[in-house]
Amino acid sequence: MEEVYAELQKLGFSKYECKAYVGLLQHHPVTGYEISKRTGVPRSMIYEVLGKLLDKGAIYLVPSDPVKYVPIPANELIQRLRKQIEQSFSFLERKLNALESERGVDVIWHIRNDEMIIKEMIEMVEKAKNELWLSIWEPQIPMIKEAVEKRIHEGIPVFSILFGAPEIQLGFTFHHNYMPPDVVKERIGGNLTIVTCDGQEVLIANFLENATSWAVKTHDPALVLVATEYIRHDIMIGAITREFGSDKLDSLWRNDPDLVHIVTGRRFSP
Repeated sequence: MEEVYAELQKLGFSKYECKAYVGLLQHHPVTGYEISKRTGVPRSMIYEVLGKLLDKGAIYLVPSDPVKYVPIPANELIQRLRKQIEQSFSFLERKLNALESERGVDVIWHIRNDEMIIKEMIEMVEKAKNELWLSIWEPQIPMIKEAVEKRIHEGIPVFSILFGAPEIQLGFTFHHNYMPPDVVKERIGGNLTIVTCDGQEVLIANFLENATSWAVKTHDPALVLVATEYIRHDIMIGAITREFGSDKLDSLWRNDPDLVHIVTGRRFSP
């Protein structure tokens, strides 16, 4: 019986209301005094409890002397409760979704650890409707490759810049060959990874080897724009590298003190 009480309590009944209703199912019509005696609901509280059950539409009052009570049939109570719950869910679905759509676009979600970040990345890939922009490092590529290839097969345009994994293609792909990936990794301190979806959402992550990886995700249009332009820039540099060769670009920045600082984060030292 305790399990029945527990489930009814989930639906808004108090413990005494549960006992009174179940007691009435088993014996009716009866007076408040008899209900109290049979169920253990204190006499001082029984009429308050019965009043609440009447308000809930779970019992009926039988005009008599003394007044007696009967329950509504169990099936009818269940149907009423089910209908009320469905109406509540329908109401909340409308209202909460409306509130969510009104939220500020500058909300930023913070995500920690590799597993959760990869999960968020895959979810973004799976919900893209128009296009995806990716900047991904070799260790993370196998974890999202299947999801990305599925979207490519479904016709979603994917533009990617890959650090390492020269044999891998993920949509329209260029590899970050105009400087060694280790140079970038040393400057950033990890594998800076970016996913932008439909020009509306961005995830920026840094996968770290000796610390907890982190990521942020947001719909903020400024951050989405900056992140997408970052990937566009890297793809364009990749195209230039493919056309003119990595040696020329490598010698360009390594012999210019300002470019050395820009690329590596360190001042040029002869």
